[in-house]
Amino acid sequence: MPRQAAPTRAAVPASAPEPKATEPKATDAEASESKAAGARPAIPAGRPHEAPGTSSVAATAALLRRAHRSARRRTALLVAVLVAVLIGLLLASVLLGGLRNIPASDVLPAAFGQRTGLADYVIHRIRMPRALAALLAGALFGLSGALYQRLIRNPLATPDIVGISAGAGAGAVTVLILAPAIPYGVEGAALAGSFLLVGAVLLLSRRGGRVDTFRLVLIGIGMAAVCTAYVNYLFSMAGQHSIAQVTRWLVGSVSGVTWDGVTTLAVAFAVCALCAAPLGRALGAMSLGDQLAAGLGTRVSAARTAALLLGAAAAALATSVTGPIGFVSLVSGPIAARLVGADRALLLAAPIGAVIVLGSDVLAQHGPLISPVPTGVLTALIGAPYFVWLILRRRQGASS
Repeated sequence: MPRQAAPTRAAVPASAPEPKATEPKATDAEASESKAAGARPAIPAGRPHEAPGTSSVAATAALLRRAHRSARRRTALLVAVLVAVLIGLLLASVLLGGLRNIPASDVLPAAFGQRTGLADYVIHRIRMPRALAALLAGALFGLSGALYQRLIRNPLATPDIVGISAGAGAGAVTVLILAPAIPYGVEGAALAGSFLLVGAVLLLSRRGGRVDTFRLVLIGIGMAAVCTAYVNYLFSMAGQHSIAQVTRWLVGSVSGVTWDGVTTLAVAFAVCALCAAPLGRALGAMSLGDQLAAGLGTRVSAARTAALLLGAAAAALATSVTGPIGFVSLVSGPIAARLVGADRALLLAAPIGAVIVLGSDVLAQHGPLISPVPTGVLTALIGAPYFVWLILRRRQGASS
């Protein structure tokens, strides 16, 4: 049989184009995405792309800056108000009580020691030292209390509650009764007594390598009782004149303070305020915890020791001149914290303490139905109910 030829492929003209491969049709989502990409403006070269959430971070930072500026303005306004109140109380302390036989034109020069006779005696030697001593002692007590409350993070941990003022008083009474003629002996003994009590309270209140604040308050109250018993023992050995002098001093009074005492308080406040200024930031970091504070670069141990000694020194030096004026250090810090917040309470506690003591002294001299009484009596009447309320509030918080 003849062989059949294989079917031949039809010839394709040379001019005919080659068939193109069919491309898949783009979906609607891809089309919308490409449109959005085409509509988005191109990012300039060299400018980093903003990460998501950058706008919220910037808004938060701006809000914090506004809050910081508002807090600074509020603090400055409160300081100005407190300074104006202190000036008014100073004028009241000097002018109230009558200025018989003293011309009005001699009052201001006599306050600066530029007059003689009766004006110099009444204004420059009696009233001005008393008013300035009340102001400076109140500032020292307020600063000392705020330091301890911020450091130990407990509103009950103040020098007069944990016994530091009692230790200073025990040291000062020892010199007043046994060796009153020693120059600056009362100030030195008050410092020594307060430092010894600080060491004893901290040593006995440690638990597990750290200070237990509840034990610190209880041990401080117990040590204060020991110091009170020691003072009573000294009374049994003293004469009638010494007992009368020391009794007035232990109640807490600025009556009879001389310019030497004012100089001691002024130097003590200047030194303590300058030393407390750099401690404010360290105490703020330590309020977040010791480990985090150390991570932020704070020398925790050194800052704690400096704050403890500085607070004890401020309370002791004020106590050596005016006696233990109670509860001023307890109420000054919380009042400042309520007004400007805990971060700035250290700055405001000193003028608040000054207002409390100076105002109490004006009432103690000229208040109806109560004057004349020692200044410490009025501060105790103000501070003791607050102390009881504070304890009850903490108990309610612990039970809840």
